[in-house]
Amino acid sequence: MRFEEAYTGWQNGRLTQAEAARLLGVCERTLRRQIDRYESDGMDGLIDKRLTQLSHKRAPVDEVMGLVDLYRSDYQGWNAKHFHTWYARDHGGQRSYTWSRTSYSKQVRCSGQSARKHRKKREREPLPG
Repeated sequence: MRFEEAYTGWQNGRLTQAEAARLLGVCERTLRRQIDRYESDGMDGLIDKRLTQLSHKRAPVDEVMGLVDLYRSDYQGWNAKHFHTWYARDHGGQRSYTWSRTSYSKQVRCSGQSARKHRKKREREPLPG
């Protein structure tokens, strides 16, 4: 809606390109790119296409499910660090520790990631006097 207002203001001569860009909070070059996309594709051309694309770094679903199955079948109850060490050494895992930890902790509750507090509360000693 704001883009159309800035665009019509620029088309009618009420705004310069710099003023229209400032109104939208972008630089002049970005505004010119948006104008080109708007004139060729309409409002659909202004939609950010990056949001609909999957990352090229994303792991395949088969690899994630294989990791989870391996943990459930052979390494149930191991903490994240020990599991990753064995996964990398014995099963040829090439991914990072953080990736393996987050991948299987979404599926399985790991022993090293309990929800309890780090320190236990103890009964306080009474104050003297």
